[in-house]
Amino acid sequence: MNKTIKKAVCILSGGMDSTLASYMAKNEGYEIIAVHFNYGQRTEKRELQAFRDICADLQIKEKYEIDIPFFTQIGASALTDSSIDVPTNGVEEGVPVTYVPFRNGIFLSIASAIAEKEEANALFIGVVEEDSSGYPDCTDEFISKMTNAINQGTKESTKIEIKTPLVHLMKNEIVEKSLELNVPLEHTWSCYKEESEACGVCDSCRLRLNGFKKANATDPIKYKE
Repeated sequence: MNKTIKKAVCILSGGMDSTLASYMAKNEGYEIIAVHFNYGQRTEKRELQAFRDICADLQIKEKYEIDIPFFTQIGASALTDSSIDVPTNGVEEGVPVTYVPFRNGIFLSIASAIAEKEEANALFIGVVEEDSSGYPDCTDEFISKMTNAINQGTKESTKIEIKTPLVHLMKNEIVEKSLELNVPLEHTWSCYKEESEACGVCDSCRLRLNGFKKANATDPIKYKE
């Protein structure tokens, strides 16, 4: 009896959001192909460690670690340009300097090439529109248009659905859902600045800590005193 295997490519940064999205993919019965990008971000080594730990937790057999060196050449982001300071004064309105130009568009394009090769029919990305840092490449509208472009530009037999299970969740709901699914949050990394102990003051740390606080839960990772 032939059982059709559902395959999903999961873009997995090692952060809390993409990790939860990957666990949700597994719960939906997908065989996961994990993809991680090293793009010259400040916490590249720590994020890669988180990715590998989470792949081990999920018992993922097929994974890709893709190097994208050109983001540091482009610069224009505090994550990839050391001359730009990571803001620590709290989340502000508008697009912050931690936005990496068209990062998710590039990630989705590469992940789609992998999905086409692997004959996967779904692509999971943990974008969050409701309670995020204001990135323009984390919206429903952007994902919808990328889906159309990807399916237009691939083989006729390739049909890829981009799934964004977290896009309308608040951070506390992400924490609650992670705890419900026994996601190993101690293996995730969100900090934009530090690789040994999280700084606790960058936008990503603030959003994460606020999510745990609202969920009445304790974050298992270490923060600087």
